[in-house]
Amino acid sequence: MGAEREARACAAFYGELPIARPVLSCLRCLRQFAGSTAKRCKDKHLEEALLLSRVLSEGLRVLGEAEARPLLRCVLAFQMEATGSSSSFQKLEQIVTQLAVGKEALLAQEVGALLAGLAPQGEVLSPGDLQSVCMFMEESSLGRQHWRQNLAPLLQRLATTLRWVLQSQPAPGGMWDYLVIKACLQLFQALPKDVAPLVWSTAGKSETLQSLLGLLLEVAWGKAPNKDTRLLAGTALSMLVNTAPQPQHGASAMLALFQLSDRAGAGELKFGELAVEAPPVLESDGLEKLVLTRGLLTCCRTDILSCQLESFTHKACLLLDVVFPAVCALTKEQKDCHYYCFQACALWLQRLRESLPAVWHLTGTRILAQDTELLRQLTRLVWDNAETPVEGVSEFIHSSFRLLLEIYHLECQHFQDQERPLYQQTLQRVVSMPWQIKAKYVPLCAIVPYVGSQQVLDAYPDLLQHLLSCLSTNHLCPAATEVYKALVWQQRAEWQDGHRDAESALAERWALCWLPLLSQALRSPLPILQSNAANHLLAWTLRQLPATQAPLATRFGGQDTASLRAWVSLLKAQKSVAGALPLRGEALERLSCCLGAREEGIRLAALGLLCCSPSTNQPLSGTEVRLLQEFLPLNLNCDSSSFRQLLQAAVRKALVRLRDSSLAQLRGKVPRGTEPGEGVGQLAQAVGFVEWLLQLSIASLSPGSNYQRKKTALLLLAAVLETCTDTWSPERKKGQPPRTMATLLSYARQSGCWDFFSQPNLLALLSCLQDSTNEIRDLASELLVRYFPATFPEPIALALFQLAQDALRSPRVQEAEAGAVLMKTILQKSDSGTMKSMALEAEAALTLPNRGLCFAQHLLHVLQAQYAVACQDLLQAAATAPLHGAVAALRRCLLQVPEVAASMQAAELAQSWQELLTRLVTTARDITSFLLGALQSRQGPGTDEQAAAPSFADMGNAIGSLIMLGKGRGQEEEEEDSVLLSEEHSLILTCCWVSVKEIGLLLGGLAELLLDPALPAGLGPLLPLPTLQMATRVFQEILLRCRHWGAVEGCSMGFTKFCAALLNHPDAELQAIPQTILEQGLETLSGPRSSSITRRAAGFPMLFLCIVSGEAPTQARPLLTRCVQMLLALATTALPRDWDQTLDLPQVCALHVLQTLVRGAGLGGALLRYATPMVDLALQGLGSPCWAMRNAAMQLFSALTSRLLGQQRSRGEGCLAEGVSLQAFLGQHPQLGAVLLGELGAAAGPVPGGLHLRPTLHAVLTLLAQLQPGADGPGSPSARFLGPLLGLAESPSYAVRAMAAKALVPVVPPPWRRGLLLWLARQLPAAPGRVRSHNALHGRLMQMRALLAPAPGTSGLSAEALRPVVLQLEARGWLLTPAQRCPLIRAAFLQILALLPASFSPGFTQSIRAAVGTELGTLPPGGKLGCAELQVGSAVLHQTMARFVCSEAVRLADGERIGAACSLLRQPNPDVQLAVLSWVIAGEGGTCKELEKALGLTLLENLGSVLRERRDKEFLRLYLEALLHLYRDPSSWSQEASRKLQGSLAVCLEMLLHMVEAEHPGPDLLFQALCAASLLLAHWVGAKDGPLVERWCAALEECSQSASSEVLRLAAARSLQTAGADVVRRSLGAACPSLVPVALRLINVGIHLLQDEEREVRHEASGFASLLQLDPGESLPDNCIFVQDNVGLLGLLQLLLAEFGEHPETFDSLLQHLPILDLRGIVEELETNKAANLYKEDEPNVFAEPAVLARQLLPVLLQLLEKAPAGSPVHASALRWLSATGPSVLRDLRYCERCWSREAAARWAMKALACAKLHVAVAVLLVRARLAAEVLRVLGDSAAAVPGLGCSPQELEQELEVVQGLLVQHGLAPTLSQGDVPRKPGPPTKAD
Repeated sequence: MGAEREARACAAFYGELPIARPVLSCLRCLRQFAGSTAKRCKDKHLEEALLLSRVLSEGLRVLGEAEARPLLRCVLAFQMEATGSSSSFQKLEQIVTQLAVGKEALLAQEVGALLAGLAPQGEVLSPGDLQSVCMFMEESSLGRQHWRQNLAPLLQRLATTLRWVLQSQPAPGGMWDYLVIKACLQLFQALPKDVAPLVWSTAGKSETLQSLLGLLLEVAWGKAPNKDTRLLAGTALSMLVNTAPQPQHGASAMLALFQLSDRAGAGELKFGELAVEAPPVLESDGLEKLVLTRGLLTCCRTDILSCQLESFTHKACLLLDVVFPAVCALTKEQKDCHYYCFQACALWLQRLRESLPAVWHLTGTRILAQDTELLRQLTRLVWDNAETPVEGVSEFIHSSFRLLLEIYHLECQHFQDQERPLYQQTLQRVVSMPWQIKAKYVPLCAIVPYVGSQQVLDAYPDLLQHLLSCLSTNHLCPAATEVYKALVWQQRAEWQDGHRDAESALAERWALCWLPLLSQALRSPLPILQSNAANHLLAWTLRQLPATQAPLATRFGGQDTASLRAWVSLLKAQKSVAGALPLRGEALERLSCCLGAREEGIRLAALGLLCCSPSTNQPLSGTEVRLLQEFLPLNLNCDSSSFRQLLQAAVRKALVRLRDSSLAQLRGKVPRGTEPGEGVGQLAQAVGFVEWLLQLSIASLSPGSNYQRKKTALLLLAAVLETCTDTWSPERKKGQPPRTMATLLSYARQSGCWDFFSQPNLLALLSCLQDSTNEIRDLASELLVRYFPATFPEPIALALFQLAQDALRSPRVQEAEAGAVLMKTILQKSDSGTMKSMALEAEAALTLPNRGLCFAQHLLHVLQAQYAVACQDLLQAAATAPLHGAVAALRRCLLQVPEVAASMQAAELAQSWQELLTRLVTTARDITSFLLGALQSRQGPGTDEQAAAPSFADMGNAIGSLIMLGKGRGQEEEEEDSVLLSEEHSLILTCCWVSVKEIGLLLGGLAELLLDPALPAGLGPLLPLPTLQMATRVFQEILLRCRHWGAVEGCSMGFTKFCAALLNHPDAELQAIPQTILEQGLETLSGPRSSSITRRAAGFPMLFLCIVSGEAPTQARPLLTRCVQMLLALATTALPRDWDQTLDLPQVCALHVLQTLVRGAGLGGALLRYATPMVDLALQGLGSPCWAMRNAAMQLFSALTSRLLGQQRSRGEGCLAEGVSLQAFLGQHPQLGAVLLGELGAAAGPVPGGLHLRPTLHAVLTLLAQLQPGADGPGSPSARFLGPLLGLAESPSYAVRAMAAKALVPVVPPPWRRGLLLWLARQLPAAPGRVRSHNALHGRLMQMRALLAPAPGTSGLSAEALRPVVLQLEARGWLLTPAQRCPLIRAAFLQILALLPASFSPGFTQSIRAAVGTELGTLPPGGKLGCAELQVGSAVLHQTMARFVCSEAVRLADGERIGAACSLLRQPNPDVQLAVLSWVIAGEGGTCKELEKALGLTLLENLGSVLRERRDKEFLRLYLEALLHLYRDPSSWSQEASRKLQGSLAVCLEMLLHMVEAEHPGPDLLFQALCAASLLLAHWVGAKDGPLVERWCAALEECSQSASSEVLRLAAARSLQTAGADVVRRSLGAACPSLVPVALRLINVGIHLLQDEEREVRHEASGFASLLQLDPGESLPDNCIFVQDNVGLLGLLQLLLAEFGEHPETFDSLLQHLPILDLRGIVEELETNKAANLYKEDEPNVFAEPAVLARQLLPVLLQLLEKAPAGSPVHASALRWLSATGPSVLRDLRYCERCWSREAAARWAMKALACAKLHVAVAVLLVRARLAAEVLRVLGDSAAAVPGLGCSPQELEQELEVVQGLLVQHGLAPTLSQGDVPRKPGPPTKAD
């Protein structure tokens, strides 16, 4: 606090002087700077101080030195305390320099005195002193001047400090040694001329510097444990070399250092005139060479690197002859330093690029000539490591590629060499690599400028397809983008070279090459492909080539969904490039279609188009605001999380535009895009839109809304508050309000708007605090804490506190967690006055000055009281006072409230906090021991601990005893056994497991918070060692004795934080705790046991994972090394001869723990260094005679495979294959390759005695099969796998042969594939008598098929390249004939032939067809071939042949082939029929419409017989599914199809409906039957269709119920889309008035399904609504744009109003959607406040929102009444409804008025806020009341006689207004008027 003391003295000194005022202002700014924690705040205060210093400077000039000295000294004191921040230090340097103008000598004196006092002579410099040394050396000229004058003392202090630090080793995670090295580095860098004589001059030689050099060497050689410190020491040594006056001297010293590292540190080092004894190598990790190499390349002078070394016989230099061999050696070593090794490689190329002229001058020749070893080594180095998975390495490899090609190019230019084969070699290698490998695209980008775009495109014909595949794969998308940009840049440069083409000409040439790519990507139905193309390619293209907009717009002018998707993306990109984009005419209509489209991607793109703008102060147009107001209410309940996030981001952009344009208007500026005279209107429009959005968000937070609507509303509310309030958040870097925001707020509030913190808004957010989901609760709490006033009103705070108290006692986990969130929010939003009014326990009340401590003491008292109840009766406690709520509240209040964390650092409260935390940990220990003991029939903390958790039977017996005790100690009778757990069982289990989980999270969070090394050192430990040891035992007890995975997982998260905090703490005793636990765990693991550990205690392996995950990733991991080595040693121990199968073997336990470590996300690549021994261990375990060992080994191998190959791709991506080549895999793990190769060799070798199965073989093959082929040659490591894999073709095991064929693919590079295929084809026997082994023959065929099958996204080998292979196959055509008696071989051969359909000669093609036709044509029913026994594999052969026939029909599309395919469906053989049906369903015939049409007609023709026979349910299901697939498009039905069913359609429809109504064939078949019936019904034009239509409608109503399964509801929705629209449209005509009731029922079904909880069901139902939006006279289009669910719902309501308003059933059918709820019963249940049950009955449809639907129905019902003429049937229906419900509506209104008018309601008002049933009941009541008032008004006298009503319309409306006002005050009704129903924004209809 030296700065504060100086500030006080300075203020006192200047108090009477004339410049006192500016001085005091400057001091205030400096104090605020020192007291701030956020960097933005610090910078702000320093800026103000700098401005004041310029004013002060003038006043100080006229004063003497004595008057100026206090202020300078004060600023220097603040500067000394700011040495941790370079920017703050620089600002203070500017301030002090400004103040010292004219008094520079005085400032130099003060700086010298300040720095001289850092440490007395010979004493150790503290970390703070070292930071000051570094900062003054780096940023202060006066500091450098002082150190130059005091160089010898500084060197002495640095040497003394470094020696002491290395001897004492303060902390592994400390920065002390690092800061000493940093000070040395900056000293050598800042004062090279002063340091040079001390090193290189005999006379000036410094013993101190010689000692410091020896210490630096010790650090580099491993004396310091921190890797970063060692690397910095290398940089410091290199910087010391830079002080050499002659380059040769520096080079000789560096050479001596490298030679010293090669000698492993033995001997003496001669460094200039300094001589030091080489230190011993303490760490045998080889890091010392990396330290020297990286340091040298980082900062060594170029002349030193390139000067000639005298000790070499040839012209040698450091860069080529010393450093490069070291770099090569480093990249080959498998150390934990890949990042730094490849950084050194990139640095070497960069330094070579800088040193090229000097190197050429030295050598006189090219250094990268084609035949030089240097070029071969460089290319091999970058290619072999191009796929390294280590994070960050790929960037170095990328830069290495670019630098290598650039250096090669410069050399060719310098030496005028026109032959440049490296380019062609690189391009050929790139082209031959699979597209899945990311490493191929960087060299491709790098090579483009050197060979030209056309050469790349010619050599790489598959490039466009590969780019599409990459764009649909997240991790490859950036690479594909760079390739596209590089090629287009190059093309533009080539096209413009020498002549200026017009932009339109450039766009035309671009379109010839790239328009198909962008068109296919932007029109793709794959969201990831479409969005990546739009975001990464489209906007960039428009910026570079603006004229490309025209061909793109022309391509996307269609009306189909794909064209709309692409069109709106184009408009959005165009707007982001060009700015404003007018929306009118056709563009506006299309945009409206997009905003109402069913696809989320289209809607989001359209929304982004509305909201985005290149300039944030461009106002929204009136059209944009109108479209937003139509769009947002209809998209609040979208169930996609990503949609909600993107929606919020888009609306935030719109709000920023509104805010900034309004501020510009208020400042008098005219924003861009504003017409003259529009300013005032735009300002009012902006204020009104924000107010509307605020009210919409608040109204949507009602508990009656579903989760999706509430989450979206909260996100929108957050965007409003973040954008349109003046709340400044110091911790945020972006999104802060403008300085003039108060002006806009004042304007809006004068207009009566923007009351963001009103009582209704507060109540709405408080209701969210009681939500059942964490996301809603936490987000609402965050908004309340961040934006709302600092304290709640006291009545609300007290009611909330009571509600939180009640919630903490709930057995339901969600309610208890809600109580915890309430407690945290109350703590943050209450002041001391409110605290005094709360019923806190006595001890807590004594600490009221500190709210956090007060609250924590109260919660601890609550927890202890609940624990006391649990000790007496656990069953009662679990039901009425479970422990988990109080623990969760303590966790949130202690760990998530910044003020509490700050109070823990206050010295005056330290003792109180320490006592509280000790009691808390003690209580947690007692509770844990009690709960876990209760599940073992033991209770109390004093019982002995047991290593293993209880079995399920033990827990069941223990819980049963507890239940008996809780129900009555004298009750001995046993209850009836039940398969299901009773509620009492569940109560106790929930209490135990959730409490244990919360305790683990709490203790871990406390350790992380309170053991942070950055905390002030002056405070005593808030968690003393005994307390931490107690917490350790709690964690051990939970992890060793817990059975519940959720509890284990939660506890593991806490234990990982706990261990990390201990390991990073400077106290050695605390650091030793995790190691002690680890040793105990290893001892338990390897010792004898009488019980199982890993089977019964899921937490035991997690114990090890948590400990080793706590180690800092940047340092050595001794605990991980120790753990893995011990586990490997234990797992490889031989099994005992007789083991007990009921117990875990130590070897099995070790494997399970290793598997857990491998799967642990926190360890990352740290375990890869142990990959080889672990894979070897897993493979050995697969061959163990013990089943448990084999099982554990299989799990370990699976985990290792996932870790070695990288993470799986996400579901939304278009790529399923991994992207690691075999070559890269072997390069990363060379020893692992030897292990795998050994297993393959042993399996493929000859086996004496016949068949011998190897359990490890399949695992090895599976691993290899997941890799990709590389571009390596025959001499590469991967080529060694070829022989063993080819040998496995002879395996007697089918699975081995199949997997060996898959594993062969990555082993064979694409250039060598043709040769191997030819060899394999020649190995096939040419005649039946030459078959040596059927297994070998089958294996060879499978290998050929695997090599021929094209990889996804590739075209495979060309027909010309395969011509020799085809000739060999033709010569072996007998393999398809019956002469080959094995059906599997015939099938495999046919599969190969099917991959080469167009390559064979006509004669051979005919023989194939003849063989297939003969085989399939002679099959009797059942498929038996007339022989006595059935041949194994015959079904496979017949199915393969059937698929071949179908594929040939698609390829040739001629009548004969199509007829042959259709005839297969008439085959009596079931295998053939099933094969054809499966082929159809898979969609393989989609490219041939003629074949699909013929197959569809055949299926229709046979439909009646199939339905009558019913031979097999599965066959019938496939048959119907294939039929529906073929007629999935309405346009595919033809007149010919109708003629096929002319006589049997009604019969088929009857049978299908009977199946749906009376039979129970299962949901899958029922789905197909109902959809098939709908298909037939849609194309039946019979006049007598009424009864069948009604039956079909009833089936839809039955299946659409919420209680039905999802499959049936989906069937109803799809059927409704298929035939429902047609039925409704026919009912509108004069010919079918009898269908009107059915049409109304169908519309009701549609309304119901549009609210279904499954998105797919809603989407299918929206198709029905979309078709009905068309004009009744218009035919159904083939590509109708389906609308979004809510748009469709509004469309159905509008249809009812427009077309069916006069029908009496319409009014009644709409009233069916208004639920009838018992409002009085709900209120009485709230008043009784009875205890909650553990389980709450779920709603059948959690997505439906009756309250929202009721508000949507109200205007429709009112308009029905208005439009109906007097005396119409609608009025009669309304009168009947009023008579039935009017009196009850009036009674409920008056009941509401009584309830919420009296004070008693305050007791349960807060609970009522969150009661969903109450909110729905109130909302429906208000709608019914409004409707009843309207009915009274419209019917007049005829309604006056309704018994029990007795009031006029005016009286009812007055009563309604009173009640609604009361409900609004209590947060139970929205403030939006009921008429604010958004207009439907869907596609404009012709009626509009």
